[in-house]
Amino acid sequence: MNRAKVAYGGAIHEAYEHPAGLKLADGRVVAEDAVVWLPPFEVGTIIALGLNYADHVKELSKELTVTAKDEPLAFLKGRSSLIGHRAQTRRPEGIAFMHYECELAVVIGKTAKNVKRADAMQYVAGYTVANDYAIRDYLENYYRPNLRVKNRDGGTVLGPWFVDAADVADPHALSLRTLVNGVVTQQGNTADLISDIPTLIEYLSGFMTLNPGDVILTGTPDGVVNVNVGDEVVTEIDGIGRLVNTIVADATFGR
Repeated sequence: MNRAKVAYGGAIHEAYEHPAGLKLADGRVVAEDAVVWLPPFEVGTIIALGLNYADHVKELSKELTVTAKDEPLAFLKGRSSLIGHRAQTRRPEGIAFMHYECELAVVIGKTAKNVKRADAMQYVAGYTVANDYAIRDYLENYYRPNLRVKNRDGGTVLGPWFVDAADVADPHALSLRTLVNGVVTQQGNTADLISDIPTLIEYLSGFMTLNPGDVILTGTPDGVVNVNVGDEVVTEIDGIGRLVNTIVADATFGR
């Protein structure tokens, strides 16, 4: 059963899908727009992958130097970057190009150290949808992400659901897409990951310990376009969820 985490009535609740909206763990049924959606699990370390779809590498080919022999481009993110479903993301004033990134997020379920590829999927607890925004104006050093690109407060959206690994038959055969104001602007499939989930877990656990709640953002396909204040951005992954976010101006946050 898909589950979420929400704030309602002055408390934080686990919640579940219901025909009338959401069913809280205490039995109450509430409307989806009556709650504040939070990331749907207790998040530990956030590990993000760049350039993990071949078509996205091609899309950015004029900006970077990358070869098939390169290790996965992995970097860490702060938890202050996280927000939930239906939340707002700030577009800083004066920038030229800010884009979404629809990604499958893999949630680790048990401590993993020096895990072999053949055993790696045993360490996956489940999945959610991520929308990891980037501001291209801030990129440095051939697309090696710096702090301003990928660690901005409220720049990474997770949710709405945590989906158990057992409920996903094949995480490497999931269609994903992004819609901006109802228009499809990005489409892809996790079958096209350069480094698949077992490869990433083997690679990462080879030099760092992965713990329950750690999340791996697996990268985005091509089709990233600029988004502006007022845009509604929807990132979808079949069988995982539909994540809604709105772009707002600095003034909304009093900046």
